Amino acid sequence: MTEDDALLEFLSEISNVKGYSINTVEAYREDINEFKNFIHTEHMARDLFGVKKRTLQNYVAYMKRSNKASSIHRKMSSLSSFYNFLYKEEIMNVNLFADNDIDMPKIAKRVPKFINEKEIGMLFETCDMDNKLGYRNYCLLGCLYGCGLRVSELCNMEISDIDFPERTIHIHGKGNKDRYVIMYEELRDDLKHYISTYRVDILYNSKDLDNHYVFLNKNGGKLSRVGVRKILEGLVDKCGETFKISPHMLRHSFATSLLNNGADIRSVQELLGHESLSTTQIYTEVSLETIRSSYNIAHPRAMKEDKRTKKREENED
Repeated sequence: MTEDDALLEFLSEISNVKGYSINTVEAYREDINEFKNFIHTEHMARDLFGVKKRTLQNYVAYMKRSNKASSIHRKMSSLSSFYNFLYKEEIMNVNLFADNDIDMPKIAKRVPKFINEKEIGMLFETCDMDNKLGYRNYCLLGCLYGCGLRVSELCNMEISDIDFPERTIHIHGKGNKDRYVIMYEELRDDLKHYISTYRVDILYNSKDLDNHYVFLNKNGGKLSRVGVRKILEGLVDKCGETFKISPHMLRHSFATSLLNNGADIRSVQELLGHESLSTTQIYTEVSLETIRSSYNIAHPRAMKEDKRTKKREENED
């Protein structure tokens, strides 16, 4: 078997068996091919099968010259999955990543960016509810912020996924992992009205009248990820504001709002579709900062200490 054959088998595995998205599979392909080019250009090994542990360490050192720590971790994660596959399939008799002892750069902990409730309220108010696209945008915001959907989940959502009596949406998430999210009552009613009226009007322009996606672009086709981002950026412009926005920031805001208002972290994990609780726990740090801010503003002793600090800084100036 050649190294190219092995790569094709691996990509087939993560695509057809594990259900990874096209974009994810392509990212794995690029990461592994980049490593393959490195070992051939630098004469580190005859092929992907001849790699040693020191080759991987040299590759990390090489990447440090021009890659962020997070990018290096992602690329090495791709290689780890690939070499674990080769070992599992007995294509290689050594698992290069078994000991997990490669010296990796540390990643600075990033707190997710989110939009505060006031700014989200402004976005909702900006939507023209008497206009078919404006009403669509209002419902779109409701699903992103009210259900914590990923943008791909929003774009792929079909009418049959919605259970109006139960106020749930069946979401087909990453890696073919399905889950159910809850709709608040207003969102349920708004979606029902949008689908029965305005969506019909938008679909009239479509070449595919059998399109069952919930959210359509102005031409009646499936709304794209880029399209969703442009809609959100347009709403910010219409507000006369300049804050940054992305679909994923609304997902972050969903999680932060729930935790700030007392939701159980495991329930938030289920709603977000996180496989690991540790992924959800990063939002508790955002909540802690919010709590800390509220404490400093509201507690008499904290307020007093804040005044003393300011006075001390003024004296130093």
